[in-house]
Amino acid sequence: MICERDDFSLTGPLHLTSVDWANEHHRRSVAASLVQGIYVAERDRQLQREGPELALSPLWSEFFHFRLIRKLVDDADFSVFGGIYEYKPPQPPSSTVQSQELSPRFVIAFRGTVNKADSISRDIELDIHIIKNGLHTTTRFEIAMQAVRNMVASVGCSNVWLAGHSLGASMALLAGKTVARTGVFPECFAFNPPFLSPPIERIKDKRIKHGIRIAGSVITAGLALAKKATQQVSQNHRALPAPPDPFAALSDWFPRLYVNPGDHLCSEFIGYFEHRNKMEEIGAGFVERLATQHSLGGLVMDVVSGGKNTEAPVHLIPTAVLTVNISSSRDFKEAHGIHQWWREDKIFETKIYQYK
Repeated sequence: MICERDDFSLTGPLHLTSVDWANEHHRRSVAASLVQGIYVAERDRQLQREGPELALSPLWSEFFHFRLIRKLVDDADFSVFGGIYEYKPPQPPSSTVQSQELSPRFVIAFRGTVNKADSISRDIELDIHIIKNGLHTTTRFEIAMQAVRNMVASVGCSNVWLAGHSLGASMALLAGKTVARTGVFPECFAFNPPFLSPPIERIKDKRIKHGIRIAGSVITAGLALAKKATQQVSQNHRALPAPPDPFAALSDWFPRLYVNPGDHLCSEFIGYFEHRNKMEEIGAGFVERLATQHSLGGLVMDVVSGGKNTEAPVHLIPTAVLTVNISSSRDFKEAHGIHQWWREDKIFETKIYQYK
């Protein structure tokens, strides 16, 4: 029996018969559909839906003239966790040439956790690595990063989009951050990206919520200053120059984050960025500029690892284009789902946040 969510003809964005690449809704919908195509490709594999008669994944890309040219396969469980799509549009009419110039040539997409027996244990293992701030150490990420590097080197960063959902959003963001540190900035579409934090955003009383965030910022900034002072002493003893600020180096990269307030796994991105503005307004911008580069969990894990983990948590991002689905969701499953991001009946609000 075919699951309805896998069938493009039942749940896909059939309304997008023509894509305007200058239209944010169209770009978001196509990126989300390609990520869904990777989910379905893995379920095709597990359910042995092979060939043009049975496989459901091709429809999620071919409808928009994309072709899956390579599947990214995990070396531990052989699941399909990502894929590289190539855009092969028909000859466009002259009126859409400008729109086509904004399109990607390739999209590298990553799925999230699949709750099926053949992949669930490995996916949960990766989810735990996110919690432990160790995603960058996994072989799955190494496979993904090698694919991204090769594609960027081959066709140029401006021709490559990154996209992912949930666990896959963390993969896309981490790959994007890694590339952005070299001075080139890939388009990145992160749907429901995990933000590891207590669910402060769900507190209704704004004063209490703001008070908790201020206290958290002060504590985090204090611990970060202590860590920085310790590192400075060590560098002075070894006569080493101060390292460049890795957070500021990413400030010109604008990944696109898509979050739902009803999804506690990603909703903290809303408060993360809004709190920065509020701290600036009350004259505490310095505290927040320091705190926003760190997380309490990350600082604790750094102590546990003896300072060996130098990679910042994936969710700490200086700059972003944040889109929030402000429509109500029935439950967590809907709020965390990928399908919401191409729905015509949803209301979205977008804000740009830049680290200064």
